[in-house]
Amino acid sequence: MRWIIYILSFFWKIYIAIIFCVFAVLLYPVFILLLSVKKWRKKTFNVFTFWSWVIRILCFYPVKRIIDSPIPKGPYIVVANHTSYLDIFLMYSILPKYPFVFLGKSEILSYPLIGTFFKDLNVPVDRKDKKKSRKSYFEAIKKVEQGYSLIIFPEGGYGSKGLPKMRPFKQGSFRLAKTLNVPLIPVTFTNNFKLFSDPTLFKATAHPGLVRTYIHPHISVEEIEKMEISELCDYCFDIINAPLLKEYPHLKDTQS
Repeated sequence: MRWIIYILSFFWKIYIAIIFCVFAVLLYPVFILLLSVKKWRKKTFNVFTFWSWVIRILCFYPVKRIIDSPIPKGPYIVVANHTSYLDIFLMYSILPKYPFVFLGKSEILSYPLIGTFFKDLNVPVDRKDKKKSRKSYFEAIKKVEQGYSLIIFPEGGYGSKGLPKMRPFKQGSFRLAKTLNVPLIPVTFTNNFKLFSDPTLFKATAHPGLVRTYIHPHISVEEIEKMEISELCDYCFDIINAPLLKEYPHLKDTQS
């Protein structure tokens, strides 16, 4: 029975890859056109949002957003846990109102097609090179000054083991929030790791289903000013972690 699940998951990943690649190729000329004219660049966000909706609809990933309070106007910084590639592609249709860019690992630049989009529209971060990492920090500040919000996964990536347990947060996103004087919005993805796990592993599961996403009340600039960076980091970790502990009580034993 387990092998049947693995095989079905494998073919589901192939189906998603086909949908993704077909629309990546179809939309590529649109991206190139929009990127060629400076005043049109922000419109690429609308194309990404469309792409996100295509994946949600054709791959049968409806989203349930649990929102405790209104989302503020941008710019802001979103900090979220990271358990699946779905986190990235669904973010555009989960937060579609205000254009944002991702801060992500520089390894993405080597991915076909995606690397081109990421380099021109987002902020790659090379954590192994302090000089390049510092350059990315100032590039992120520049993006906010241009009116973009930032999406950051403060775990610095995700592993295939122990999910959905979160790894310790890196402090860069919280340092940015204090520097830029913008609100923070914590977001929790509770089950994406089940719906589309590591595509490079044959025994990793994948199937259609409801995406459960918590968009927590934002942390205001005034609240951020009162906290030290490490305190703010721990505070956001606890907020994002709370729905995971509720849905997966066994995680409490691993974090004690």
